[in-house]
Amino acid sequence: MPCGEKQEIHDKKLKMPHEEVWRVFRIMSEFVEGFEIFTKLPPSIVIFGSARIKEGSRYYKMAEETARELVNKGFGVTTGGGPGIMEAANKGAKTAGGSSAGINVVLPFETESNQYIDRDKIITLRYFFVRKVLLTKYAQGFIIMPGGFGTIDELFEILTLIQTEKTKKAPVILMGKDYWSGLLEWIKDKVLSEGNINKEDLNLFALTDEPSEAAKIICEFHKGKEFLPNF
Repeated sequence: MPCGEKQEIHDKKLKMPHEEVWRVFRIMSEFVEGFEIFTKLPPSIVIFGSARIKEGSRYYKMAEETARELVNKGFGVTTGGGPGIMEAANKGAKTAGGSSAGINVVLPFETESNQYIDRDKIITLRYFFVRKVLLTKYAQGFIIMPGGFGTIDELFEILTLIQTEKTKKAPVILMGKDYWSGLLEWIKDKVLSEGNINKEDLNLFALTDEPSEAAKIICEFHKGKEFLPNF
């Protein structure tokens, strides 16, 4: 595209500042709605994972059972509200009689929230970053099931916030040893060995295949502590 046309487009953007101002109000409204809903939740654990994993798969069953174990320990479950792992986690929480919440984001390939979310504990957002804040702020722990770019992004953002003390320390549990082992080896062999993290940073997360163990780790972490928002 010629430089003159680029400059013309840039000038048009400069003439529409009111659109950016209204965008701020849309963002604010999503935060307000989210705060109103999620401040009322019982202590809950966020379960992340792929929307593409199908019902009946190993990891779907693992997520469903993990959610049930968490409910049996007195926790609710919150997810990104979509299909796949998120559906499995909400299903497990719902069928176990626990709180089942979801924060959905409108996407071209993921248009509706799953059916297992409590109707008074669901919100659909436009902005990913608003969902990230809400999920992180009110979680008492994080279960990271197998997933793609989005799940990996959420994992490393949570670890970064805890590492830099921008949020309170909370249990972070990766589930699926076969799935995560390659990434963890790379972190040790490259990231740690080249000095980009400290050895103690490897203690910020745990790895297991057992739903009961994941629930136990979270329960023991919170024993005797008060449940509060993370920031």
